[in-house]
Amino acid sequence: MTELERKHDRTPVPKEWAYAPAPESRDVVSLDERYGHYVGGQWLEPSETYTTISPASEEPLAEVGQATPEEVEAAVAAARDAFENGWSGASAAERAKYLFRIARILQERSREFAVLESLNGGKPIKESRDVDLPLAAAHFFYYAGWADKLEYAFPNRRPRPVGVAGQIIPWNFPLLMLSWKIAPALAAGNTVVLKPAETTPLSALLFADVLRQAELPPGVVNIVTGDGRTGAALVKSEGVDKIAFTGSTDVGKAIQRELAGTGKKLTLELGGKAANIIFDDAAIDQAVEGIVNGIYFNQGHVCCAGSRLLVQESIYEPVVEKLKRRLTTLRVGDPLDKNTDVGAINSEQQLDKIRELVESGEQEGAEIYQPPCRLPEKGYWFAPTVFTNVAQSYRIAQEEIFGPVLSVLTFRTPEEAVEKANNTPYGLSAGVWTEKGSRILWMAQRLRAGVVWANTFNRFDPSSPFGGYKESGFGREGGRHGLEPYMQFDGSEHFSG
Repeated sequence: MTELERKHDRTPVPKEWAYAPAPESRDVVSLDERYGHYVGGQWLEPSETYTTISPASEEPLAEVGQATPEEVEAAVAAARDAFENGWSGASAAERAKYLFRIARILQERSREFAVLESLNGGKPIKESRDVDLPLAAAHFFYYAGWADKLEYAFPNRRPRPVGVAGQIIPWNFPLLMLSWKIAPALAAGNTVVLKPAETTPLSALLFADVLRQAELPPGVVNIVTGDGRTGAALVKSEGVDKIAFTGSTDVGKAIQRELAGTGKKLTLELGGKAANIIFDDAAIDQAVEGIVNGIYFNQGHVCCAGSRLLVQESIYEPVVEKLKRRLTTLRVGDPLDKNTDVGAINSEQQLDKIRELVESGEQEGAEIYQPPCRLPEKGYWFAPTVFTNVAQSYRIAQEEIFGPVLSVLTFRTPEEAVEKANNTPYGLSAGVWTEKGSRILWMAQRLRAGVVWANTFNRFDPSSPFGGYKESGFGREGGRHGLEPYMQFDGSEHFSG
């Protein structure tokens, strides 16, 4: 065989590598056409309804109840009855048994919940499957372990349950936020009225079936759906002893004003404008992956997203060059496709907010970069975006965008990095990238952020407390700290809830 013939026999090298579609099946989820409110272990027929949709296709998914004040009060009454007639007096081991059951059922039904999270919320299925569901189950496992150890968690303080907890959760992590709030509340002996976000109610409604499967006593967990009016009715209810809210800073301030002087316990986990700080001795390739995970994970719909990138001046050019190159590899599209990196924006309202802030960044003089990508025609989509030449006074550097938009700034010294990172009304999280452990500790002591990640970003664990400073709220969720807001102690009161 001649040399020429051997060359012709070889398989040609493709000019580009394309991912074949890898859609997850929707058949694993069975949705009802209409949902009511889950009150006292029964489904309450709603007097008003609205339609919840898939943000990726704008396809209607189900009719969901819009709870009235009267329906909210019925849920609160059911929770009070369950608290006074069984749950608060149940043994700690009995409460732990139910939490363990819920955790195991979530693991068994994880594929079903992951598909529903992506279908109703727009996030990529690989994030729902690999992050949201394992963490949700882990929180129930974790607090099941604490249920019979409360006197050891808080020695010499005689912990007791608060009573009825009203919990209002956001749309970015529907099931995970549910687990963050329900698991510690039940472990401490409280009962719950939960209001999921208006745009993502289906995960919570499916969770009601998990409660049925776990044989949780009626009224221990009640679920009412609706918009902000439902949340306001829950906050104002005199039968509620504690409010836990995760959402926007403006709504959090309104809740705090409403509860001032009432004696109700309150925890708030609000917005953020986190700084991701890259020093010149950091492993740049590793840091770039952390930058991408910090801001483009869940389309930037993360309260602790690293939406401000602070890069030391000496490495600014290579970091930005590598980051832009990495953005060209991100796949934007169908949330149910296992290859998708960036899914759909949760709602048209949120998409309008992102567009408005991005336009303001361009008008103020920042340079925008968006990788070439074809966005689907239907649904709510926004391309991953990077702004350079950003001044600290620009709106994109000060306001929470809650989308896949990154603002890049520079610094020269660690002191300047701390000053710029803390120059924000928020204080939820921060990231530090350096090979020097002493510098990590030095920075962590000075950053006004509830969570500081070192050489990583957006890493969570049930045993680690999470919460913020300043306009990012107060109180902690996760860890032993997450139990305290759901308990009262003889002879002591605590500002954090």
